[in-house]
Formats: sequence, structure tokens, C-alpha cells
Amino acid sequence: MKKSISMKLIEVYLIFALVVITYSSAIPKPGEDKKNRVHEQKLSDMEHEHEGEHNPDYDHEAFLGKDEAKTFDQLTPDESKDRLGIIVGKIDKDGDGQVTEQELKDWIQYVQKRYIVTDTDRMWKDHNIEGDKLSWSAYKQRTYGSDDDPNEEDSSTFSYKDMIQRDERRWKTADKDNDGFLTKEEFADFLHPEEAEHMRDIVVKETMEDIDKDKDGFISLEEYIADIYDEEDDDPDTIPDEDTNLQDGTPDWVKSEKDQFINHRDKNMDGKLDEEEVKAWVIPEDYDHSASEALHLVNACDSNKDGKLSRDEILEHYDLFVGSQATDFGEALTRHDEF
Repeated sequence: MKKSISMKLIEVYLIFALVVITYSSAIPKPGEDKKNRVHEQKLSDMEHEHEGEHNPDYDHEAFLGKDEAKTFDQLTPDESKDRLGIIVGKIDKDGDGQVTEQELKDWIQYVQKRYIVTDTDRMWKDHNIEGDKLSWSAYKQRTYGSDDDPNEEDSSTFSYKDMIQRDERRWKTADKDNDGFLTKEEFADFLHPEEAEHMRDIVVKETMEDIDKDKDGFISLEEYIADIYDEEDDDPDTIPDEDTNLQDGTPDWVKSEKDQFINHRDKNMDGKLDEEEVKAWVIPEDYDHSASEALHLVNACDSNKDGKLSRDEILEHYDLFVGSQATDFGEALTRHDEF
């Protein structure tokens, strides 16, 4: 099964740290880091094209948002079109019956911001807030079930030591006034570091730590491929290394990712990614994902080539915006009263 970086990014868009998924459930198991990484969450980090093919999952999530894109398989095409029409009316701000590229861009930005606000509100309510701030000890107690010192071997949190240290490092970076507490705004930066300029280095560090298995400070081609290649789905013997050619039978996406690494990621062509190269990968400069996605949608659906989309053109290409019954995208359409 193809499992490229873009697909992995989409799969874990809502999971922001090793322990963020545990706020209202159980503590994660040590080592469950591969699919809970900051660099796998932001739409602008997603390379949604592979060898000229646009990733439809990216389109659905960019247009709807992950939270609103879960139960589309429950809808018939007619139901999908009816409810998509409601959303189109919201996107068309000036009500002229035409959706411009700018209106699509504004909508995509709105979807992402809405998710961040909603997610932060939900997480904030799940903790013991002191006044209008959250303490590190309260966060650790709620997340790990104890405020014990994780460095003590008899501590109930000893097995989560590395995870707690990682969380604490991110916490301190989000704590702008260094008072040991996080305001709701700072907590949003903690949960979504990719959205805050002063948190960008954390995104890079956590990415490096997760993929750099031999801890030499670099990401090799083998580590890069191993991080995205699901050995349970395919023959692990087909994983390429730096010195051997790809074997027959290797999925095309693996070949594509190897090419990405060699010809695009590895800027200095030394066979590995350093911190700056990883930063250019996961936090690309001068790239506006919302503008890029809006342009793609217009180009893909503008049947009469007038540079904008009519309601009919959007509904004609409804599967590009919201998927199909074969996917799990489209919950926004089942909750159209919220739009």
C-alpha cells in the first residue's frame, strides 16, 4: 500500500505530540512516536503531488478540515452535492455566484484557523486551569496520571521520561514570559508549534529526533525511507539504501521519495539531511499552501476557463472537494448547520 509522506502527514494532522492524544484517554505507550510528530501535521508541509498526480486526500482536508472530514462514506453523491452547495454559498462572500481564487484561499485559511481554535478550546477545558493559566505540573498530572519526577526509577512516570522531557522542552519554548504557566494563547502554540514563528525550531528538532535513529545528528536516506515505508505492507527487502539500486517490485512512490531526497531535500548532496535541510523540508519558506491549493482547485475545476468557479463547476467536481463514498472524508457535510 502506498504510504507517502503526504499521506502520512494527512493521517496524523490532528496528532501534535507524543502525548497530545492522551488528554482524554490513556497515556501513550513509549516509542509511539513515528505517527505522532509535529512535522506531519501542517498542510503547508504536505507534498500533495507525486509525479504529477494531485493527492485527493490533501484536497479534502484543505477544503474541509480533518475534524469535518470523517464520515463522507455515509453520504450518497446527491447528498454530498446538496451539502457542498451550502458550503459554496459560504465561500462566495460577495454573493455573485462565482467563487474566486482569493475566496477559496480565504476559506482554506479559515478552515485551518477554525481547527486550531476549536482544538485548543477542547484541550483547555480538559485541564485544571488555575485562574486563566495552566501550570506545567497540572498538565503533566492530567496527561501522564502523575506529577512524579520521571527521572526516579521507582516513579510511575519513569517509562515516559523521554516523552515528558520532550513535552517540557516544548512547554518552556511556548512559555513566552517564562513564568512556568501557559496562557490559552501560549497553550495553542504548545499544541500547534508549526503555527508560531518562535516555535519553529521545536518542529525541526522533534522531526530530527524521530527520524534520526542512529542519533548522529543527520537523517540518512535509509532513515528517511524507513520513516515513511510501512514494512508490514511491503517486502522490507525492497527498502532502498544509498549504495544499491532499487530492486524490481519496489513501489513507484518509494522511487519517487528517493528522488525527492537525492535531488531536492539533500541540498549539499552529501547523502544526508542536516538541520537546515530538514527545516527547508518541513517548514518551507515563501510557500503559501492556501494559495497553492486554491490555484490547484480552480485550475482543476474551471471548465470554461474564466479563472473562477461557478456553483455548477464545483458540484460537478464534488469528489475533488469532498471525496467520495469510498473515503472517510466529509463530516463537514453531515453537520452543515455549523457553516
